[in-house]
Amino acid sequence: MLNLLPQSFKQPDLSNKNTAGHWLLPPLVDLCARLREPGQQHHGTLQSEGMAARNNGFLHVVIPPDTDPILENGSLFKGLRERAWYDGGIHLHILGALTEGLAGRNPANVAGLKQGGCIAVTNAGRPFANDMVMLRTLEYAATFGLKVFFYPNEPSLSEGGVAHEGYIASFHGLQGIPWIAETVALSKQLLMVEETGISAHFSQLTTKSSVELIAWAKNKGLPVTCDVAMHQLHLTDDSLEGFNSLAYVLPPLRSNTDQQALRNGLADGTIDAICSHHEPLADTAKQAPFAETRPGISNFDTFMSLACKLVEEGVLTPNQLVEKICINPAKIAGISDEYQQIQGSVLIDPNQCWQVNRQSMLSNGKNTPFIDQTLKGKVVGTFFD
Repeated sequence: MLNLLPQSFKQPDLSNKNTAGHWLLPPLVDLCARLREPGQQHHGTLQSEGMAARNNGFLHVVIPPDTDPILENGSLFKGLRERAWYDGGIHLHILGALTEGLAGRNPANVAGLKQGGCIAVTNAGRPFANDMVMLRTLEYAATFGLKVFFYPNEPSLSEGGVAHEGYIASFHGLQGIPWIAETVALSKQLLMVEETGISAHFSQLTTKSSVELIAWAKNKGLPVTCDVAMHQLHLTDDSLEGFNSLAYVLPPLRSNTDQQALRNGLADGTIDAICSHHEPLADTAKQAPFAETRPGISNFDTFMSLACKLVEEGVLTPNQLVEKICINPAKIAGISDEYQQIQGSVLIDPNQCWQVNRQSMLSNGKNTPFIDQTLKGKVVGTFFD
């Protein structure tokens, strides 16, 4: 067995298990998942998605505030966290709304959000009314010492788009989203970070240019980190062939060139973490013409198999993988002390083959482009308090 636990972590008793060829990891930390509660329980619940997360190795899950109602009232957070633990068995960490109603016009009650225990604030990919509003809200968040999560997207360039602007979108007659929709927004946000000095995390990057911009910012000493969604490391816009709505996700799957840049950025340390970007959906959400379906991929169940594939393909070493899905995400979320205190471990069989189907998936959402495929690598035991 390959023991990848930090030295300070207690190893579980595995004397009654055959662990030959297995990996022992600390608990996984996810920096972006939508559990669909409150407000969209027909897609998933804290119980269903919490248990799916837990049984696939995630003990800590970060959620954005674009629920219904929007998470802009710190008094709601305690109840959500308690339900996530008692119903789903996970520790929930909440991003508060940066602006009122995520409308991008007026600052939210950041003091109340911090008092309620949010780990950071974000506008969840929603646009700001103008750049001055963005600047002032970032300055306001900075006064409370809160980190800001960004999901870079320039709506004037991406509005109405459903796929990466390229050959596949053109061939299928789908409105494209150009790569600069992400990098124009990212460039502006990095300048705002430099101006305000606020600590920032950029989530779900998809393009080669974005990786280059983050490398520039880090070399300049800006307080920034970033992550990539697991599916972006394994899928490209080729997966949309035949109007495959199961591969419809926003931000969109990009080109092979972009994917290779993401992999390289992950390996060289430019990209700090991998998130699931888990978005479970009811079956009907994908049953319409492609552009009329709802974007999103259910990722908890396939996450560890795809993680093992990164090691098998030489993108990451097992130790680097632990940094990207466990240690670094805990640091980015500001929960390292809690992570160390709660501990736990996950046993992985990197060679176990299994078929992705409706029966084997624990999430309520069966919306994955890997459905009916055989993947290798599986969580075979979790040892959580």
